[in-house]
Amino acid sequence: QVQLVESGGGLVQVGGSMRLSCAASGRTFSSNAAAWFRQAPGKEREFVAAINWSGGSTEYTDSVEGRFTLSRDNFKNTVDLQMNSLKPEDTAVYFCAVSLSRYTTSDRPSEYKYWGQGTQVTVSS
Repeated sequence: QVQLVESGGGLVQVGGSMRLSCAASGRTFSSNAAAWFRQAPGKEREFVAAINWSGGSTEYTDSVEGRFTLSRDNFKNTVDLQMNSLKPEDTAVYFCAVSLSRYTTSDRPSEYKYWGQGTQVTVSS
């Protein structure tokens, strides 16, 4: 069993930056792919970015490409999402997710077995 805890959320102004971190306890997820999703009020959960087990392959949704960077540190058992040039439409609860697969960078929530509780990101204009 993997427990995931997200941190780093909060309030930021338009154009600002924020770094989210996802830490795992219970067992390592250094052999598992991971991803971030987000859910805005009244909207469905949407894919943000994914990374394979080694960090050698990443995928981003078009709306964050070039602004967000996903990375992982398998020694620290963390996956971080660096968010730059934030926009009001980035406001959402952000969820970390871990797959049973090593290689997937899928944008489908069903590919990920473990989920964190989420952290709120609010971008203020």
